[in-house]
Amino acid sequence: MKAAILVKQKAPLEIAEIELPQKMEYGQVLVRVLFSSICGAQLNEIDGVKGEDKFLPHLLGHEGSGLVEETGPGVTKVKKGDRVVMHWRRGDGLQGPTPKYLWGGKTVNAGWVTTFNEYAVSSENRLTPITGQTDLKTATLYGCALTTGYGVVHHDSHLKSGESLVVFGAGGAGSGIIMMAKLINAYPLVAVDINKFKLNEALKMGASHSLLNSPKIRQDLEKILGLQGADVTIDTTGINAVRELAYETASTAGRTILVGVPKKGEKMAIDSFPLHFDKALTGSFGGDVNPSLVIPRLIKLEEQGILRPEKMITKTYPLLKINEAIKEVRTGDVIRVAIRL
Repeated sequence: MKAAILVKQKAPLEIAEIELPQKMEYGQVLVRVLFSSICGAQLNEIDGVKGEDKFLPHLLGHEGSGLVEETGPGVTKVKKGDRVVMHWRRGDGLQGPTPKYLWGGKTVNAGWVTTFNEYAVSSENRLTPITGQTDLKTATLYGCALTTGYGVVHHDSHLKSGESLVVFGAGGAGSGIIMMAKLINAYPLVAVDINKFKLNEALKMGASHSLLNSPKIRQDLEKILGLQGADVTIDTTGINAVRELAYETASTAGRTILVGVPKKGEKMAIDSFPLHFDKALTGSFGGDVNPSLVIPRLIKLEEQGILRPEKMITKTYPLLKINEAIKEVRTGDVIRVAIRL
């Protein structure tokens, strides 16, 4: 089968034919991957944001969709033929061992789920079966972008109807958060980015205002929020200057959630004094969601036309052009890019 392999950090992925394990082990499921999305987490892996990668060469991708081909011992959550969402957060079910693939006699490592490969050996708890007519291309977004958005809004920030929210970074993660915040009527709901295309798309996702991050961003935010600042601010960029701005923009009793991952070792400078008087600053780990619970809820909203995830997918590329797709995510006018396998 074909797979996109990370062989060297800060280098293009290599497309190659690799061999699957000969049999499924306890808790493992073989999935024919049909679609994947590209998340900022994969860019971070390629760029070595978290430091030296001790698992090279390895597979990538953590939000996808496909069909179950085979199940290993102990698996009861899914069966052959099931349509599934593939997600990086642990859901219900067994956690099997991480698989090893072969590439010309060399071992290729992988996590409990990967999606940049035509077939994937996944743990049962990284799969959620879906029924109905849910489009498998848009279903990839339930693997990370939308479920993370749900968790950041409901679990991390505890955002309430009528509270003000500023989202810094209007890419895939930011768009998922905006969609979830719109569902509970946050207002004003402000998107901030350096890309005009993303800001225009943010308004379509549900933002009430969009602002270009310019030297006068503080004044622009004040015009919308007033002197008190926002109830909640969320950074999805991982850029220190933006993280610090998000913290400054929150009110004296506001909550700032850091979703974007900075480069390992980077430190942000803040005035910590307000933290002793109800201001809050916290990180997010995928919104602390259980995908097995959240994905069915969100699909119900999609089926009723309340949630429109297809708005997030800007372009689709074949697996053979995944490096072009990654370049597009870095530099282009896209929200989420889908990979067709």
